Amino acid sequence: MKTISNIEEAHVPVTYYCSAVCGNDTNDGLSPEQPFQSLQALVARSFGPGDRLLLERGSVFCGEALHLKNVHGSDQAPIVIDAYGNGPLPCIQTNGSGLWFQDYGVELDNPLHRRRGYVSSSILLYDCDGIEISHIAVSNRRLPFDAVYNDIDAMNRTGVAVVAQNAGTLHHIHLRELDIRHIHGNVYDKHMNNGGIYFTAFKPADEAATGISRYDDILIEGCYLEDVYRWGIAVAYTAYCEKFTTLEISDEVAMRYGATRVRIRNNYVKDPGGDAITTMYCDRPLIEYNVSDGAGRQINKTDYAQSDFGRVAAAVWPWKCKNALFQFNEVFHTRYHGGENQDGQAFDADWSDGTIYQYNYSHDNEGGCLMVCGVEAVNTVFRYNISQNDDRAMILPADSPVAYIYNNIFYMKPGVPFLATNSEFVGPTVIQNNILVSAGDAPVQQNWFEDVTQYQNNLFCGFTNVPSGNGNLSGTHGLKAPGTGGTGGADGTALDTLDGYRLTTDSLARNAGIEVPDTCAYDFFGNVLTKQISIGVDQGEI
Repeated sequence: MKTISNIEEAHVPVTYYCSAVCGNDTNDGLSPEQPFQSLQALVARSFGPGDRLLLERGSVFCGEALHLKNVHGSDQAPIVIDAYGNGPLPCIQTNGSGLWFQDYGVELDNPLHRRRGYVSSSILLYDCDGIEISHIAVSNRRLPFDAVYNDIDAMNRTGVAVVAQNAGTLHHIHLRELDIRHIHGNVYDKHMNNGGIYFTAFKPADEAATGISRYDDILIEGCYLEDVYRWGIAVAYTAYCEKFTTLEISDEVAMRYGATRVRIRNNYVKDPGGDAITTMYCDRPLIEYNVSDGAGRQINKTDYAQSDFGRVAAAVWPWKCKNALFQFNEVFHTRYHGGENQDGQAFDADWSDGTIYQYNYSHDNEGGCLMVCGVEAVNTVFRYNISQNDDRAMILPADSPVAYIYNNIFYMKPGVPFLATNSEFVGPTVIQNNILVSAGDAPVQQNWFEDVTQYQNNLFCGFTNVPSGNGNLSGTHGLKAPGTGGTGGADGTALDTLDGYRLTTDSLARNAGIEVPDTCAYDFFGNVLTKQISIGVDQGEI
């Protein structure tokens, strides 16, 4: 945090009010009876630690934007932007206004990615920190005279854009319970500030003076996002991407150049044009209790018609992160578009080090459950997850190093392969303690890719062939009611509907697992793990 203690002592916090219903820009803005009318009048003030910027419920700020630059609160005395009064959330309807110029200042990890240009953002925090924003609605639709959304040069748009550049490490940026809909950006531009919520870090003008541009203490919690593109939530692509080129990312690099203390939880992302939630260049981010519904909506040759580059999207995944942890998330209806989206998985351990997926629920995803993507997707672990009726394949190791897949349940549609790839070759995996169920009436045959895959102590149900390997079993699944998991939504995940994946008392899977080097304390249902290992996600006693 900036040296702000003296500023806190000198600054007397002020509360400002703004109302599109009954305000006037000639008012002083210091009471609900004398509010400003426009956001422009509000942001023309100077702000300090502890200030509050309140927008009246029921207000619609049409054609406006809330942009702050070089504004600093603190974690002890944040600047709060929130709602007051009664009624629906105050809504900022930007409609292509709120323009600013984005420039990373360097080439990106792939020079084909657009890195500079104008962006329209409903809310922009540029070199700001110590900020908490809650209970605001935003939209940023295309206007009739705009290029159609699938034009390759369409304007990039954001609901909330956050930029670090010339203020060193930005601390304590918290976004809670925002309602972000109809952000009609550019479906091709992955790394512009383009989508629902997007954090970026640009090259400083004078790094020696200001320090490395990065983030510490990001919280995105309880937000509703719908019809946003390209991205749902993205944190935090950086101009320092060249520092993350090794297979294993050192702790020093991750902490010095990456975003730290990133938490993304309890959000609902519906029908994003591309990816739902992605952490990029983060050190130990935590992504939990989120729901992704319908990611990859526009990643097809009709909506994404003017380029073949970058026509890929998965739902919830990391890029070049160190020890990212994804847990208690639900992902469903991710689009594959018959292969026009070259990804389409619920989860994707993508060129990251130490990615862990645990306690997640994946179902009805057209592109499959998990992809392990690329030669730098090292130390990937996928454990205590449930996949129900995912399509294409359960696991897609794409030119990747060895990944560890254990104590999961895969309830598979008939004819769907367990392993496949969308790359040159199937990468190696270690498959242990999993229950694999082919849900059809007749047993099916599988290519188990045993030349690169090690199977130990798994239970196979509904297959004509079973891979070789110590401890593998074939027989009835021994689950109480598989295939009966529900579907979550804006009110949260459907993790509490998965009791059908508990083991029956006489299940072959009970105490039939192999001990693995596990740092988990609990199984999927919260049972404490013991040395008596069962196959699957249920380690409870009879």
